[in-house]
Amino acid sequence: MQNLMRSWGRARVLGLGAAVIAAAVIAPSASSGRTVHAKGKHLSIAYLSFAVNNSYDAPMLAAAKAVAAKDNASLQVFDANNSPTAQYSQFQDVIAKGGFQGIITQPIEATNLIPLVSQAVAKHMKVVNIDQIMGPSVSTYKVQVKGLAGNVTFVPTTMGKDLGTLTVQACKKGHFNPCNVGYLYDIKASALDGAIRRGFAIATKGSAVKVVATGQDFFTPSGGLTAVQNMLTSNPNINVISGSDQGIEGAVQATGGKHILLVGYGGSAAGIAGVKSGAWFGTIEQDPASEGRIGMETLINAIRTGSNAPGINPLNNAPNGGVITKADAKLFTGEWPG
Repeated sequence: MQNLMRSWGRARVLGLGAAVIAAAVIAPSASSGRTVHAKGKHLSIAYLSFAVNNSYDAPMLAAAKAVAAKDNASLQVFDANNSPTAQYSQFQDVIAKGGFQGIITQPIEATNLIPLVSQAVAKHMKVVNIDQIMGPSVSTYKVQVKGLAGNVTFVPTTMGKDLGTLTVQACKKGHFNPCNVGYLYDIKASALDGAIRRGFAIATKGSAVKVVATGQDFFTPSGGLTAVQNMLTSNPNINVISGSDQGIEGAVQATGGKHILLVGYGGSAAGIAGVKSGAWFGTIEQDPASEGRIGMETLINAIRTGSNAPGINPLNNAPNGGVITKADAKLFTGEWPG
């Protein structure tokens, strides 16, 4: 679920995706504090998606569309397909073309879209950023860019700290000391992964955790399968594997019946089901549908009233800080399939 230089592969939408997306749109987990009413003139909104066919982005877009439909607005979706260059060009095209009252951004990189925000605002377009952080700091959900009408994101360094804390707990649960950990990046070179890994290192410092192998899953179960197979070939004594839910789905296949504890982040339907069954030790919540819903509510409110909003992190009100273990998994419903 910024700084994210996600030039990653497009993740498959799993079979249960439609049901998960529908449930997420109907039962969002956080609120922008504003009620959207079906009134006012028709609005045209540009939605700059990082990758339309990514299973994490799909419920975000579906929720945004549902809000727009209720408030006499329509979306034109621009699919960057994980290319920062394409996304920058699409933002330029939206500004040049005109005819839009608002723009939703999902940055693939943290800072490259910043100059375009002021250009859009100068043409009387409201801009709201969602999911991935726009700005130089990956440690805050607050608005960092002058002119943004709102910012609805999680905080990647916090996600990394939670992942690290959960990994330490898994090591203690398994009585592993030292605890040999295989760490899955999604895209190692991305700002997102860098921030998550820094948070992970902070949380695991001084513990039994010893990262003995790393790999990249490119936000796909198939990538996770290959990466974990390679890690286990060179390091058969791995005790715990940590990474994004999509990567951990692949790890499940690679580890088979071996006594290896699995720690994810993403709070997907697959991840929560794995935690409930005991196949996964835990995962960390992410709420893409809530981000899409709140982001669109914030944008439409800004267009209709002229008022901007402070930064919003949908995870702030999550049970147990969004950390999901078997003890509290029943409190969570995944907003995306995995």
